[in-house]
Amino acid sequence: MLDPFFIWLETTALSVWVREATEVYAFPSILSLHTIGMGFVAGMSAAMNLRILGVAAFVPLMEFKRFFPVLWAGFWLNAVSGVVLLIGYPTKALTNPMFYLKLVFIGLGILCLRSIRKSVFSDEDLDFQAVPRRGRLWAGASLACWTGAIFAGRLLAYTYSKLTTI
Repeated sequence: MLDPFFIWLETTALSVWVREATEVYAFPSILSLHTIGMGFVAGMSAAMNLRILGVAAFVPLMEFKRFFPVLWAGFWLNAVSGVVLLIGYPTKALTNPMFYLKLVFIGLGILCLRSIRKSVFSDEDLDFQAVPRRGRLWAGASLACWTGAIFAGRLLAYTYSKLTTI
C-alpha cells in the first residue's frame, strides 16, 4: 500500500514546514504563488483562445505570440508550487480522484497550447479570417481544459477523504 510512502513524505522537513509553519512564507505564500501562476497560464490562454475564436477581432492575433514565454513561466511557477503543495499534503491529493482529473485537464491544456502554437501562430500574416478551423477547435478545447483544471483544483479542497496519514 502507499501508506508507508505517505508517512515518509509527510514526515519530511519540507512537508512539515508547509503544513505547520506559522510564518506567512509557508502555505499561504505557496498557495498565492500557485494562484498567480494559474492566473498567468489560464488567463493568458483564455485571452488568446477567445481572440482566436473571434472576440476582440480588432486586436492583432500575432501580438499574442509574444506572450507565450510569460504563459510558460506561469505554467512552471504553477508546476513548482503545485509540487510543494503536494509534498505538504500528499495523502489528501494522491488519494483523491479529483487530483488526477486536474492533472488530465492540465495535460490536455498543454497539448492544446502546443497545438495552437503550431497550427495558428506558424503563419506571420495571420488575421482572423485566416485562422484555420483546427485552430479554432484547439482554442475551444483549451478553454474547456483550463476551466476543467481550475474547477477540479478548487474541488480538491472539498472532496478529499483523508487529509494526512500521520
